Amino acid sequence: MEHLELFFKSIFIDNMVFATFLGMCSYLAVSKKVTTAVGLGAAVIFVLAVTVPINWLLDQYLLQPGALSWLGEEYADYDLSFLSFIMFIATIATMVQLVEIIVEKFAPALYNSLGIFLPLIAVNCAILGGSLFMQSREIPTLGLSLTYGVGSGIGWFLAILAIAAIREKIRYSSVPPALRGLGITFIITGLMAIGFMSFGGMLTGGDDEAKKEEAPKAEIKIEKKEAVKEDAEKLADNTKKITE
Repeated sequence: MEHLELFFKSIFIDNMVFATFLGMCSYLAVSKKVTTAVGLGAAVIFVLAVTVPINWLLDQYLLQPGALSWLGEEYADYDLSFLSFIMFIATIATMVQLVEIIVEKFAPALYNSLGIFLPLIAVNCAILGGSLFMQSREIPTLGLSLTYGVGSGIGWFLAILAIAAIREKIRYSSVPPALRGLGITFIITGLMAIGFMSFGGMLTGGDDEAKKEEAPKAEIKIEKKEAVKEDAEKLADNTKKITE
């Protein structure tokens, strides 16, 4: 249940594009065609799915204060958290290089259409943001970090796929001249972000109902405690009268 909740939350509620507006440069530049958007989105999913768990391991066993205690007690006081950015970016750059080699080998047409934006995944703030959010939210297990990485990648993929499909249709629409290009794209992005905000009730609504159900139960427990207390006081008064 925890994996499923984190998965849907990272896709819809904490969407990289519509909630935090990360990775907007690639989102705007490579969303003119659905085919290129699908290729870049799949690459982002792969990079996030690999780098977030790897960076979780680095954070747990190398970067956190006291993480080196597994090497011995003399290393327990070491704090390498200042290396987080360097280590995370190095991991991301390695995985992006691997993706670039694979795409160039097996899909040269897609490689040429993506152009400079494929190697720029290494400096895509959405990729680094996934690892930093994983660190700041203190995700407890490796499995949950993998779920978060895959969910975040799918969320970014859905965002760029949706805007690419809309932009292809807009070509045949009569958009006002002042809004053509990035203007109408920003407006559509804002509207989709508002729509994705409505998914926040998927989790919070259930919590509110659970709290409402627990409230009467708590009141009943308090009333029972007060009744028991009154009975005990009456019993004490009666025994006192009898002894007198």
